[in-house]
Amino acid sequence: MASTLLVVDDLSDWSPYYPSERVISFEQYLAGERVSAEQRVRVINLCGSYAYLSDGYYCSLLAEARNHHVIPSVKVINDLGKNALYRLQLEDFSQSLARAFKHQNLNGEFVLHSYFGITPDTTFQELARLLFERFPCPILEIRLRRQQHWEITDLKAVSPRELDDSMQTLFAEALDKYSKKVWRKSKARKASRYDLAILIDPAEALPPSNRRALTKFIKTGRQMGIDVELITKHHFGRIPEFDGLFIRETTAIDHHTYRFAKKAEAEGLMVIDDPTSILRCANKVYLADLFRTHRVPSPKTWILHKGNAEHLDKVEAAAGYPLVIKIPDGSFSRGIAKVNNRQELDDKVAELFEQSALLLAQEFVYTDFDWRIGVFNNKALYACRYFMVKNHWQIYRHGGRRTDSGDFSTMPTFEVPKTVLDAALKATQAIGDGLYGVDVKEINGKAYVIEVNDNPNIDAGIEDKYLGDELYRVIMSEFLRRMENRSKGVV
Repeated sequence: MASTLLVVDDLSDWSPYYPSERVISFEQYLAGERVSAEQRVRVINLCGSYAYLSDGYYCSLLAEARNHHVIPSVKVINDLGKNALYRLQLEDFSQSLARAFKHQNLNGEFVLHSYFGITPDTTFQELARLLFERFPCPILEIRLRRQQHWEITDLKAVSPRELDDSMQTLFAEALDKYSKKVWRKSKARKASRYDLAILIDPAEALPPSNRRALTKFIKTGRQMGIDVELITKHHFGRIPEFDGLFIRETTAIDHHTYRFAKKAEAEGLMVIDDPTSILRCANKVYLADLFRTHRVPSPKTWILHKGNAEHLDKVEAAAGYPLVIKIPDGSFSRGIAKVNNRQELDDKVAELFEQSALLLAQEFVYTDFDWRIGVFNNKALYACRYFMVKNHWQIYRHGGRRTDSGDFSTMPTFEVPKTVLDAALKATQAIGDGLYGVDVKEINGKAYVIEVNDNPNIDAGIEDKYLGDELYRVIMSEFLRRMENRSKGVV
């Protein structure tokens, strides 16, 4: 479990706030007090000035040299110190500014304060959060001005010394939310060894784990000494508080889930799904070429390039009909279509080429069900059979506001045909050692890998139907093992 330190110029600077043993002076931090060489440390730099070569500047510089995570970082200090540097990073804030001021009858200049990405005026909360993600800093003064449209004219890192009574209250509340462990009494409950964040989207229609499964992950983790907390996309700035990140939200490259994974990996967290796995699994063009290179058994697949009509002629001659057309980054049976003749093929690829320059064409292989083999750390974890929706050729059928899904059956991995297990493990070995769900079709004793999912479903009542709570224990045990290895410097 990481230790959080609040560094101030002098301990008297903390007198307006609730006493905490985690508050130390810059002199104490300089001397290396309360810091073990093996300990993972997070530093919140609250010195009075971040000017070049000031105590605040050296605090962040030393923290980075000591491999401590620090807010603000030296990069942020330098960026905020020069208008030309931070203005380059504000070009994409126009839409957020327009939304914030849409119903505001304001003119001239406006000043806003953000405390760890939180501002008292909820109208500007999105703007404050986005700025905190871009410039992680305890207290940020945001100066805005309206000319033809609203724009950010100045950003300034503010010292807690400059706050009045009401602002001190807002700062303390925001700090409490940002790093709850600062205020926790050591006797309140048994200290956890590690902190794990589970990233979810509460509004997602088809999440990778249902609420009961998330509850089981939390309970199992805490039994092992892992403090598990659910977070959402709004908690990007809190990533360094944790030792591990478990993404239980449908992943994509051009999406905040990938940014969370990249940030967590850069901060030294143990991440599932890791960004490399997301990158490799999210694109079916990559998987098709990977399967071909590593001789993973899979249906015959062709890559179609926008504007190349000869590709369609070759596919039609080689595969015939029906034929399956896929966009590279579809999920949950979306972006996948079956075509039965040339006219349908022409129409469907024209439609899907609006979304991607490359498409996949795959021979149609029908089975009553798909095998889903859950693999973690290159070992088969669970096995399910997902049956097709009645009178449909896919597991999911999307229509209007309703999504239908087929039945399922869960069984021990030792009852799965060896050819299916072998194909699933061969497919994941070329990707990594993360948590994957491999979709496999079995025909006449032969296995065909359809795809590898980096963010497989683990739902209470489905994937855990055979193993029960043991499934969560195995997964959390692997998280624990990897976090322990990272804390010891073992890769």
